[in-house]
Amino acid sequence: MNPMPGRLHVLAPYIQTVSPYLERYGYWAVFLGVLLEDFGIPVPGETLLIASALLAGMGKFRILWIGLLGFLGAVAGDNIGYAIGYFGGRRLALAYGRYVFLTAARLEHMESFFARHGGKFVVIARFVEGFRQFNGIVAGIGRMKWSSFLLFNSIGAALWVSLWVGSAYFLGSRLGAIYTRFRSLETCLLAGLGVLVVICVCYRLFRVKSGKGDNAG
Repeated sequence: MNPMPGRLHVLAPYIQTVSPYLERYGYWAVFLGVLLEDFGIPVPGETLLIASALLAGMGKFRILWIGLLGFLGAVAGDNIGYAIGYFGGRRLALAYGRYVFLTAARLEHMESFFARHGGKFVVIARFVEGFRQFNGIVAGIGRMKWSSFLLFNSIGAALWVSLWVGSAYFLGSRLGAIYTRFRSLETCLLAGLGVLVVICVCYRLFRVKSGKGDNAG
């Protein structure tokens, strides 16, 4: 694809690597990129989505097709991940989870968590790098009800696609600063979640050592 004109130059670092795929495969690159990324394959699906929406603003693609295919790819990819987690992930977690301190009792706690809060997790995870790629697998392992997963996954996918496709199409080059700020906030969120996990693990270990934990702890 030719060098990016005017409104794309700010976002060049994000999309220059995906331009050849959009040139060669067009809409299929968007659909397959988002689908593959959403069950853990390291493909730049989000970047393909944003780049194609920017190009749609220049008349190279139809924005409605970009939005629709991005949404369908996101839902399909997460549901493939859910199937992987549901039909195979739990067995592997029970067989090898002890090596990462994931006992049967803790897996039951995770299932209980998804029964209560799975919907919120699935929607929010869609916007967080790392969580987005594996939230379907985790929801499947956690035995979240599939109909609930499909509903909240579709809501999250619609919001995610609307955010990036709409922003890229209407804001053009101004999206660069917004995208950079969003990623910095995402990093802060991940750091905060990491601290929370450490606190929870330390609390759990304290309870076990003091004799207050469960027998399976």
